[in-house]
Amino acid sequence: MTNTGGGGPRPRTSWWREGAITTLAFALCLLGGVLQVDDTLSPPSVSAYVIAVVSCAVLPVRHRVPLATLAATTAVGVLVPPLGLLLTPLIVTPAVITTYSYSLAARTERRAASAVVLTSAALAAAIPAFGDFSWKDASRMGVVAAFPLVAGVLGHSVRNRRAYLEAVEERARRAEQNRESEARRRVAEERVRIARELHDLVAHQITLANAQATVAAHLFDTRPEQTRTSLKELVETTSHALDELRATVGLLRQSGDTAAPAEPAPGLSRLPTLLESFRRAGLEVSVHQEGTVRPLPPGVDLTAYRIVQEALTNVTKHAGTGSARVRLVWTGDRVTITVADDGGGTRTAPTASTGPTASSGPTASAAADRSPGYGLIGMRERATAVGGHLSAGRRPEGGFLVSAQLPLPPAQDPTRDRDRATTTEEGQMTDGEAGGAP
Repeated sequence: MTNTGGGGPRPRTSWWREGAITTLAFALCLLGGVLQVDDTLSPPSVSAYVIAVVSCAVLPVRHRVPLATLAATTAVGVLVPPLGLLLTPLIVTPAVITTYSYSLAARTERRAASAVVLTSAALAAAIPAFGDFSWKDASRMGVVAAFPLVAGVLGHSVRNRRAYLEAVEERARRAEQNRESEARRRVAEERVRIARELHDLVAHQITLANAQATVAAHLFDTRPEQTRTSLKELVETTSHALDELRATVGLLRQSGDTAAPAEPAPGLSRLPTLLESFRRAGLEVSVHQEGTVRPLPPGVDLTAYRIVQEALTNVTKHAGTGSARVRLVWTGDRVTITVADDGGGTRTAPTASTGPTASSGPTASAAADRSPGYGLIGMRERATAVGGHLSAGRRPEGGFLVSAQLPLPPAQDPTRDRDRATTTEEGQMTDGEAGGAP
């Protein structure tokens, strides 16, 4: 692009280009000074050299002061007839070049158009202003006026094209930035999702294994048979945790999409199995449902399952109680899930049906010193992702409460379904009668 700023030093290639343009303009201007009125040639006069030198001397600065350069070359062109030279497009070549340059550098199109028209009019008016005027001079005046106009139109076209290319490049740059930011955002979201999935898959099993190991440690000397049962359940729990971890990591390592998932995503249909795993770890869980149970979309069903799983895991880890209550309330447009316990907030060994309790010791102190995890954060993120809401906090009467409200799909009208089924049956009967008629 042409440098219109006029600030720092110009590149070496730009100086070579400016020198070539100035030399060519000087040769054409001097050639125009050789032409005579009768279309004959004569040696260039002193006036022709003066016109060529003065008008071409200002060309190198046309990018820094385009308007002043245009005014100077136009003024020199107007002085051509009084000096006894023939005003032709060749002798005003510097004015044509500066007209093109000013059309590129003008701030507004109106200013560029005004300057080009004034230049063209001034050069054309110089022909009849000095000496006799003939029809031949009229044709020459039209040609002289046309050259600056054509140069201005070309400059305007080049300017618009450069502006268009700059706009295209800017849009491409912004699009690339948007793609990069979108890619970073998706990577961040995927990292959070993977972390949440691993937390929900592994933390539950590890918590149960920890509880079972604690029970076995406390019953090792007093109840060997029950200790053996707890250790057997511990082996099953850790084996199941390894299987789930292996399946999750296997999905993450796959390069392409699988044809079908190896196992369906868990939902509320697997709630009895989940509660049984907590009961084996020593946590008694009671379930109460209100309203009509309806099928949930896969995403909402998985979210409901994970919220119950994580809430009961937190009860097992942090609540000093051996019982919890799960409540599912089905209404017209949402299902409300609440998980409550009556614990005091300090984890102790389970005592509901497994044996004595250790109220203090290294396990309890380690749990107290452990930094808070991401369970509540993950539950809130899951609920928000499906358009729901989750709240958690201590109950006034003691214990902890987790409550989540998840949206439900619109319920179908059974009367409408029954009418639709009746209409279908009648249509089938009508088709059958029509088909059996002779």
